[in-house]
Amino acid sequence: MSSTRSLKAEEIVRAQGVKPESQYHPEPDAPIAVATIAGTATAVPPHILTREIVKHHMKDVFSLDGKRLEAIHTVIDNSQIDERHSVFPVEYIIEPRPLSQINNEYREKSIELGLQAVSGALAKAEMTPSDVDLLMTVSCTGVMIPSLDAYLATEMGFRSDVRRLPITELGCAAGAAGLAHAGEYLRAFPDRTALLVAVELPTLTFQRKDFSQANLISAVLFGDGAAGVVVTGREAAGPRILASECFLFPDSLDAMGFDLRDSGFHIVLSKDVPQLIRERVKELVEGFLARQGLRREDISAFILHPGGQKLLSFMEAELDLTRTDTELSWDVLRRFGNLSSASVLFILQEWMSKREMPPGSYGLLMAFGPGFTAEMILLQWP
Repeated sequence: MSSTRSLKAEEIVRAQGVKPESQYHPEPDAPIAVATIAGTATAVPPHILTREIVKHHMKDVFSLDGKRLEAIHTVIDNSQIDERHSVFPVEYIIEPRPLSQINNEYREKSIELGLQAVSGALAKAEMTPSDVDLLMTVSCTGVMIPSLDAYLATEMGFRSDVRRLPITELGCAAGAAGLAHAGEYLRAFPDRTALLVAVELPTLTFQRKDFSQANLISAVLFGDGAAGVVVTGREAAGPRILASECFLFPDSLDAMGFDLRDSGFHIVLSKDVPQLIRERVKELVEGFLARQGLRREDISAFILHPGGQKLLSFMEAELDLTRTDTELSWDVLRRFGNLSSASVLFILQEWMSKREMPPGSYGLLMAFGPGFTAEMILLQWP
Protein backbone atom coordinates (compact mmCIF):
# COMPACT_ATOMS: atom_id res chain seq x y z
CA MET A 1 0.00 0.00 0.00
CA SER A 2 1.45 3.32 -0.97
CA SER A 3 1.89 5.91 1.74
CA THR A 4 0.66 9.44 1.16
CA ARG A 5 1.52 12.64 2.87
CA SER A 6 -0.70 14.13 5.53
CA LEU A 7 -3.20 16.61 4.12
CA LYS A 8 -3.98 19.91 5.72
CA ALA A 9 -7.59 20.54 6.68
CA GLU A 10 -8.25 22.81 3.69
CA GLU A 11 -6.77 20.21 1.32
CA ILE A 12 -9.12 17.58 2.70
CA VAL A 13 -12.01 19.96 2.15
CA ARG A 14 -11.03 20.26 -1.52
CA ALA A 15 -10.47 16.49 -1.82
CA GLN A 16 -13.94 15.81 -0.48
CA GLY A 17 -15.50 18.47 -2.68
CA VAL A 18 -17.29 19.91 0.36
CA LYS A 19 -17.64 23.61 0.99
CA PRO A 20 -16.44 24.71 4.44
CA GLU A 21 -19.95 25.52 5.56
CA SER A 22 -22.43 23.30 7.37
CA GLN A 23 -23.92 20.63 5.12
CA TYR A 24 -27.50 21.47 6.01
CA HIS A 25 -29.14 24.88 5.49
CA PRO A 26 -32.89 24.86 6.19
CA GLU A 27 -35.08 27.65 4.90
CA PRO A 28 -35.47 30.41 7.51
CA ASP A 29 -39.08 29.53 8.31
CA ALA A 30 -38.79 25.76 7.82
CA PRO A 31 -38.99 23.47 10.88
CA ILE A 32 -35.63 21.93 11.73
CA ALA A 33 -35.71 18.16 11.32
CA VAL A 34 -34.30 16.33 14.33
CA ALA A 35 -32.97 12.76 14.31
CA THR A 36 -32.68 11.50 17.88
CA ILE A 37 -31.11 8.25 19.11
CA ALA A 38 -33.97 6.94 21.24
CA GLY A 39 -32.64 3.54 22.29
CA THR A 40 -29.66 1.20 21.96
CA ALA A 41 -29.01 -2.43 22.85
CA THR A 42 -26.31 -5.03 22.37
CA ALA A 43 -26.21 -8.83 22.29
CA VAL A 44 -23.36 -11.33 22.46
CA PRO A 45 -23.27 -15.14 22.11
CA PRO A 46 -22.51 -17.33 25.15
CA HIS A 47 -19.10 -18.81 24.33
CA ILE A 48 -16.02 -16.90 25.50
CA LEU A 49 -12.50 -16.81 24.09
CA THR A 50 -10.02 -15.73 26.75
CA ARG A 51 -6.36 -14.86 26.17
CA GLU A 52 -5.26 -18.18 27.59
CA ILE A 53 -7.66 -20.16 25.42
CA VAL A 54 -6.37 -18.39 22.33
CA LYS A 55 -2.73 -18.95 23.32
CA HIS A 56 -3.37 -22.64 23.95
CA HIS A 57 -4.97 -23.25 20.56
CA MET A 58 -2.70 -20.98 18.50
CA LYS A 59 0.28 -23.27 19.02
CA ASP A 60 -1.44 -26.45 17.86
CA VAL A 61 -3.76 -25.06 15.18
CA PHE A 62 -1.03 -23.17 13.31
CA SER A 63 1.90 -25.41 14.31
CA LEU A 64 3.77 -22.44 15.73
CA ASP A 65 6.98 -22.76 17.69
CA GLY A 66 10.10 -20.82 18.57
CA LYS A 67 10.24 -17.12 17.80
CA ARG A 68 7.01 -17.11 15.80
CA LEU A 69 5.08 -18.54 18.75
CA GLU A 70 6.71 -16.02 21.08
CA ALA A 71 5.79 -13.22 18.68
CA ILE A 72 2.09 -14.15 18.50
CA HIS A 73 1.97 -14.57 22.30
CA THR A 74 3.35 -11.05 22.60
CA VAL A 75 0.67 -9.79 20.22
CA ILE A 76 -2.01 -11.48 22.34
CA ASP A 77 -0.61 -10.06 25.59
CA ASN A 78 -0.33 -6.56 24.14
CA SER A 79 -3.74 -6.60 22.46
CA GLN A 80 -5.54 -5.17 25.52
CA ILE A 81 -8.23 -7.79 24.85
CA ASP A 82 -9.11 -9.96 27.84
CA GLU A 83 -11.88 -11.93 26.18
CA ARG A 84 -14.17 -12.10 23.17
CA HIS A 85 -17.46 -13.84 22.45
CA SER A 86 -18.15 -16.58 19.93
CA VAL A 87 -21.26 -18.25 18.53
CA PHE A 88 -19.58 -21.67 18.90
CA PRO A 89 -17.04 -23.25 21.26
CA VAL A 90 -13.45 -22.80 20.15
CA GLU A 91 -13.05 -26.55 19.51
CA TYR A 92 -15.75 -26.29 16.84
CA ILE A 93 -14.57 -23.02 15.30
CA ILE A 94 -11.08 -24.27 14.52
CA GLU A 95 -12.28 -27.28 12.52
CA PRO A 96 -12.54 -26.76 8.73
CA ARG A 97 -16.09 -26.84 7.37
CA PRO A 98 -17.60 -26.37 3.88
CA LEU A 99 -18.49 -22.80 2.98
CA SER A 100 -22.12 -23.84 2.54
CA GLN A 101 -22.23 -25.06 6.14
CA ILE A 102 -20.51 -21.95 7.47
CA ASN A 103 -22.96 -19.72 5.64
CA ASN A 104 -25.92 -21.66 7.06
CA GLU A 105 -24.42 -21.12 10.51
CA TYR A 106 -24.04 -17.42 9.76
CA ARG A 107 -27.72 -17.16 8.81
CA GLU A 108 -28.93 -19.03 11.89
CA LYS A 109 -26.77 -17.20 14.42
CA SER A 110 -27.12 -13.72 12.90
CA ILE A 111 -30.90 -14.01 13.06
CA GLU A 112 -30.65 -15.19 16.67
CA LEU A 113 -28.42 -12.30 17.77
CA GLY A 114 -30.25 -9.79 15.59
CA LEU A 115 -33.56 -10.60 17.27
CA GLN A 116 -32.00 -9.98 20.68
CA ALA A 117 -30.53 -6.63 19.61
CA VAL A 118 -33.79 -5.49 17.99
CA SER A 119 -35.92 -6.44 21.00
CA GLY A 120 -33.57 -4.66 23.38
CA ALA A 121 -33.30 -1.46 21.33
CA LEU A 122 -37.07 -1.18 20.82
CA ALA A 123 -37.67 -1.76 24.53
CA LYS A 124 -35.19 1.00 25.44
CA ALA A 125 -36.95 3.36 23.03
CA GLU A 126 -40.37 2.27 24.36
CA MET A 127 -41.46 1.34 20.86
CA THR A 128 -42.77 -1.73 19.04
CA PRO A 129 -41.93 -3.16 15.59
CA SER A 130 -45.00 -1.43 14.14
CA ASP A 131 -43.42 1.95 14.97
CA VAL A 132 -40.48 1.34 12.64
CA ASP A 133 -40.58 2.83 9.14
CA LEU A 134 -37.04 1.95 8.00
CA LEU A 135 -35.22 -1.25 8.99
CA MET A 136 -31.49 -1.21 8.19
CA THR A 137 -29.09 -4.09 8.69
CA VAL A 138 -25.30 -3.99 8.36
CA SER A 139 -22.86 -6.92 8.28
CA CYS A 140 -19.76 -8.08 6.40
CA THR A 141 -18.99 -11.53 7.84
CA GLY A 142 -21.46 -13.62 5.86
CA VAL A 143 -23.95 -13.60 2.99
CA MET A 144 -27.67 -14.27 3.08
CA ILE A 145 -30.42 -13.64 0.53
CA PRO A 146 -33.11 -12.82 1.58
CA SER A 147 -31.16 -10.44 3.78
CA LEU A 148 -31.19 -10.36 7.57
CA ASP A 149 -33.76 -7.55 7.75
CA ALA A 150 -36.34 -9.70 5.94
CA TYR A 151 -35.98 -12.46 8.53
CA LEU A 152 -36.17 -9.99 11.43
CA ALA A 153 -39.23 -8.26 9.98
CA THR A 154 -41.03 -11.57 9.44
CA GLU A 155 -40.11 -13.03 12.82
CA MET A 156 -41.02 -9.91 14.84
CA GLY A 157 -44.08 -8.73 12.94
CA PHE A 158 -42.85 -5.49 11.40
CA ARG A 159 -45.33 -3.72 9.14
CA SER A 160 -45.53 -5.06 5.60
CA ASP A 161 -44.73 -1.58 4.24
CA VAL A 162 -41.54 -1.18 6.30
CA ARG A 163 -38.67 0.07 4.14
CA ARG A 164 -35.69 -2.32 4.18
CA LEU A 165 -32.08 -1.43 3.57
CA PRO A 166 -29.36 -4.10 3.98
CA ILE A 167 -25.81 -2.69 3.83
CA THR A 168 -22.85 -4.99 3.30
CA GLU A 169 -19.17 -4.69 2.42
CA LEU A 170 -18.43 -1.58 4.51
CA GLY A 171 -16.74 -3.61 7.23
CA CYS A 172 -15.94 -1.89 10.52
CA ALA A 173 -17.26 1.45 9.21
CA ALA A 174 -20.77 0.13 8.53
CA GLY A 175 -22.22 0.82 11.98
CA ALA A 176 -21.31 4.50 11.72
CA ALA A 177 -22.37 4.66 8.06
CA GLY A 178 -25.74 3.11 8.89
CA LEU A 179 -26.29 5.60 11.69
CA ALA A 180 -25.42 8.45 9.31
CA HIS A 181 -27.92 7.17 6.73
CA ALA A 182 -30.57 6.87 9.43
CA GLY A 183 -29.99 10.51 10.29
CA GLU A 184 -30.32 11.53 6.64
CA TYR A 185 -33.53 9.50 6.31
CA LEU A 186 -35.03 11.28 9.33
CA ARG A 187 -33.99 14.63 7.91
CA ALA A 188 -36.01 13.84 4.79
CA PHE A 189 -38.93 12.26 6.72
CA PRO A 190 -38.93 13.87 10.18
CA ASP A 191 -42.07 12.11 11.41
CA ARG A 192 -40.63 8.60 10.99
CA THR A 193 -38.46 6.11 12.88
CA ALA A 194 -35.48 4.07 11.70
CA LEU A 195 -33.95 0.98 13.29
CA LEU A 196 -30.33 0.05 12.62
CA VAL A 197 -29.09 -3.48 13.37
CA ALA A 198 -25.43 -4.50 13.11
CA VAL A 199 -24.57 -8.21 13.35
CA GLU A 200 -21.04 -9.51 12.93
CA LEU A 201 -19.79 -13.10 13.35
CA PRO A 202 -16.09 -12.89 12.44
CA THR A 203 -15.26 -16.14 14.24
CA LEU A 204 -17.01 -17.90 11.35
CA THR A 205 -14.34 -16.51 9.00
CA PHE A 206 -11.52 -18.34 10.84
CA GLN A 207 -9.13 -20.06 8.45
CA ARG A 208 -7.07 -22.90 9.90
CA LYS A 209 -4.85 -23.33 6.83
CA ASP A 210 -4.11 -19.64 6.30
CA PHE A 211 -0.73 -18.87 7.90
CA SER A 212 -0.64 -15.22 6.86
CA GLN A 213 0.08 -12.56 9.46
CA ALA A 214 -3.31 -10.99 8.73
CA ASN A 215 -5.14 -14.22 9.57
CA LEU A 216 -3.15 -14.72 12.78
CA ILE A 217 -3.94 -11.16 13.89
CA SER A 218 -7.60 -11.65 12.97
CA ALA A 219 -7.74 -14.74 15.20
CA VAL A 220 -6.53 -12.59 18.09
CA LEU A 221 -8.60 -9.47 17.46
CA PHE A 222 -12.20 -10.09 16.36
CA GLY A 223 -15.25 -11.21 18.35
CA ASP A 224 -18.94 -11.86 17.64
CA GLY A 225 -21.80 -9.59 18.61
CA ALA A 226 -24.80 -7.51 17.55
CA ALA A 227 -26.13 -4.03 18.28
CA GLY A 228 -29.41 -2.25 17.64
CA VAL A 229 -30.10 1.51 17.52
CA VAL A 230 -33.47 3.26 17.22
CA VAL A 231 -33.32 6.70 15.58
CA THR A 232 -36.50 8.76 15.48
CA GLY A 233 -37.93 12.13 14.56
CA ARG A 234 -40.27 11.88 17.52
CA GLU A 235 -39.62 13.39 20.93
CA ALA A 236 -36.90 11.38 22.69
CA ALA A 237 -34.24 11.95 25.33
CA GLY A 238 -31.11 10.69 23.57
CA PRO A 239 -28.43 12.51 21.58
CA ARG A 240 -29.30 14.07 18.23
CA ILE A 241 -27.51 13.43 14.95
CA LEU A 242 -26.46 16.86 13.69
CA ALA A 243 -24.16 16.09 10.75
CA SER A 244 -22.13 13.34 9.14
CA GLU A 245 -19.33 12.98 6.62
CA CYS A 246 -17.18 10.25 5.12
CA PHE A 247 -13.71 10.32 3.61
CA LEU A 248 -12.28 7.80 1.14
CA PHE A 249 -8.50 7.54 1.58
CA PRO A 250 -6.57 7.74 -1.71
CA ASP A 251 -4.60 4.67 -2.86
CA SER A 252 -5.88 2.46 -0.05
CA LEU A 253 -7.94 -0.32 -1.67
CA ASP A 254 -5.56 -2.99 -0.38
CA ALA A 255 -5.63 -1.79 3.24
CA MET A 256 -8.51 -3.92 4.53
CA GLY A 257 -11.18 -6.34 3.38
CA PHE A 258 -11.95 -9.99 2.64
CA ASP A 259 -10.98 -12.34 -0.17
CA LEU A 260 -13.77 -14.85 -0.79
CA ARG A 261 -12.27 -18.24 -1.68
CA ASP A 262 -13.59 -21.80 -1.80
CA SER A 263 -12.85 -22.19 1.92
CA GLY A 264 -14.64 -18.97 2.90
CA PHE A 265 -13.66 -15.46 3.90
CA HIS A 266 -9.93 -14.69 4.12
CA ILE A 267 -9.05 -11.48 5.94
CA VAL A 268 -7.09 -8.71 4.21
CA LEU A 269 -5.50 -6.48 6.83
CA SER A 270 -2.48 -4.31 6.10
CA LYS A 271 -0.07 -3.62 8.94
CA ASP A 272 -0.04 0.00 7.70
CA VAL A 273 -3.67 0.71 8.67
CA PRO A 274 -2.92 2.31 12.08
CA GLN A 275 -0.26 4.56 10.53
CA LEU A 276 -2.58 5.46 7.64
CA ILE A 277 -5.16 6.68 10.14
CA ARG A 278 -2.54 8.37 12.30
CA GLU A 279 -1.41 10.52 9.38
CA ARG A 280 -4.93 11.75 8.61
CA VAL A 281 -7.17 11.61 11.67
CA LYS A 282 -6.36 15.05 13.10
CA GLU A 283 -7.00 16.87 9.83
CA LEU A 284 -10.13 14.84 9.17
CA VAL A 285 -11.61 15.63 12.56
CA GLU A 286 -10.62 19.29 12.52
CA GLY A 287 -12.00 19.75 9.00
CA PHE A 288 -15.29 18.02 9.82
CA LEU A 289 -15.80 20.01 13.01
CA ALA A 290 -14.80 23.29 11.36
CA ARG A 291 -17.52 22.80 8.77
CA GLN A 292 -19.98 22.62 11.67
CA GLY A 293 -18.55 25.72 13.34
CA LEU A 294 -16.81 23.71 16.07
CA ARG A 295 -13.33 22.82 17.30
CA ARG A 296 -11.96 19.65 18.83
CA GLU A 297 -12.11 21.36 22.26
CA ASP A 298 -15.89 21.64 21.92
CA ILE A 299 -16.31 17.85 21.90
CA SER A 300 -17.13 16.17 25.23
CA ALA A 301 -17.81 12.60 24.07
CA PHE A 302 -15.40 10.67 21.84
CA ILE A 303 -17.15 7.55 20.54
CA LEU A 304 -14.24 5.95 18.71
CA HIS A 305 -14.15 2.53 17.06
CA PRO A 306 -11.38 0.46 18.72
CA GLY A 307 -9.92 -1.28 15.69
CA GLY A 308 -7.02 -2.37 17.88
CA GLN A 309 -4.83 -1.07 20.66
CA LYS A 310 -2.31 0.59 18.33
CA LEU A 311 -5.03 2.39 16.36
CA LEU A 312 -6.73 3.62 19.53
CA SER A 313 -3.41 4.79 20.99
CA PHE A 314 -2.59 6.70 17.80
CA MET A 315 -6.01 8.40 17.86
CA GLU A 316 -5.44 9.43 21.48
CA ALA A 317 -2.10 10.98 20.59
CA GLU A 318 -3.20 12.76 17.41
CA LEU A 319 -6.43 14.14 18.89
CA ASP A 320 -4.79 15.01 22.23
CA LEU A 321 -7.18 12.81 24.22
CA THR A 322 -6.82 11.51 27.77
CA ARG A 323 -7.53 7.96 28.85
CA THR A 324 -10.72 9.30 30.43
CA ASP A 325 -11.86 10.43 26.97
CA THR A 326 -11.27 6.99 25.47
CA GLU A 327 -11.98 4.82 28.52
CA LEU A 328 -15.20 3.33 27.13
CA SER A 329 -13.57 2.45 23.81
CA TRP A 330 -10.78 0.65 25.67
CA ASP A 331 -13.35 -1.10 27.85
CA VAL A 332 -15.29 -2.44 24.85
CA LEU A 333 -12.03 -3.60 23.25
CA ARG A 334 -11.02 -5.35 26.48
CA ARG A 335 -14.36 -7.13 27.00
CA PHE A 336 -15.42 -7.89 23.41
CA GLY A 337 -12.46 -7.37 21.07
CA ASN A 338 -13.10 -5.78 17.68
CA LEU A 339 -16.75 -6.40 16.76
CA SER A 340 -16.38 -4.89 13.28
CA SER A 341 -19.43 -2.76 12.41
CA ALA A 342 -21.06 -3.33 15.80
CA SER A 343 -18.08 -2.00 17.82
CA VAL A 344 -18.84 1.70 17.58
CA LEU A 345 -22.50 1.01 18.44
CA PHE A 346 -21.40 -0.91 21.55
CA ILE A 347 -19.39 2.14 22.55
CA LEU A 348 -22.33 4.45 21.79
CA GLN A 349 -24.45 2.43 24.20
CA GLU A 350 -21.73 2.68 26.86
CA TRP A 351 -21.69 6.48 26.56
CA MET A 352 -25.48 6.67 26.70
CA SER A 353 -25.81 4.36 29.70
CA LYS A 354 -22.73 5.19 31.78
CA ARG A 355 -22.00 8.87 31.21
CA GLU A 356 -24.25 11.73 32.31
CA MET A 357 -23.82 14.31 29.55
CA PRO A 358 -24.71 17.97 30.28
CA PRO A 359 -27.36 19.48 28.00
CA GLY A 360 -25.83 20.84 24.82
CA SER A 361 -22.76 18.57 24.97
CA TYR A 362 -21.29 17.52 21.63
CA GLY A 363 -20.07 14.05 20.73
CA LEU A 364 -17.93 12.75 17.86
CA LEU A 365 -18.60 9.22 16.63
CA MET A 366 -15.94 7.81 14.30
CA ALA A 367 -15.18 4.47 12.63
CA PHE A 368 -12.98 3.17 9.80
CA GLY A 369 -13.42 0.39 7.28
CA PRO A 370 -12.57 -1.10 3.88
CA GLY A 371 -12.25 1.26 0.97
CA PHE A 372 -10.33 2.58 2.97
CA THR A 373 -12.81 5.00 4.52
CA ALA A 374 -13.53 7.08 7.61
CA GLU A 375 -17.07 7.75 8.82
CA MET A 376 -17.73 10.70 11.17
CA ILE A 377 -20.92 11.76 12.94
CA LEU A 378 -21.56 14.83 15.10
CA LEU A 379 -23.95 14.27 18.01
CA GLN A 380 -25.45 16.63 20.56
CA TRP A 381 -27.18 15.80 23.81
CA PRO A 382 -30.45 17.72 24.46
